[in-house]
Amino acid sequence: MTKFSHLTATALLAGILGAISVPASAHHSFPATYQVDKMVTIEGTVVEFLFRNPHSFVHVLAPDESGKMVIWAVEWGAGSSLSSAAIDRNTIKPGDKVVITGNPARDASSHRLRMRAIERPSDGWKWEGTFG
Repeated sequence: MTKFSHLTATALLAGILGAISVPASAHHSFPATYQVDKMVTIEGTVVEFLFRNPHSFVHVLAPDESGKMVIWAVEWGAGSSLSSAAIDRNTIKPGDKVVITGNPARDASSHRLRMRAIERPSDGWKWEGTFG
């Protein structure tokens, strides 16, 4: 292999490895999406629970800061991680009244939270923690 082709092959390999590693590390960049140093609490009604990988979502109809009713997208852990905490696709159902605390999105208009705690006052069920 000539010096030029060896350098070209090395640069190409470095570029491929860099392209593969960037999405993997960017996927778990919660501080880029959420204000991890702030907490917000919403109280509302579950519209949908998407129990899936790589992240589950709870969609909740609840008021925003101005009192307007909006759908909040609350990002939670992967279904496989939630299963280890005894949570499955039937744990939370549409119509459940919940209180959720989480880190707000950097873009407030997106009405997104990163789940930190959820409680269903009707039966006292609750979960608190983090998933990466």
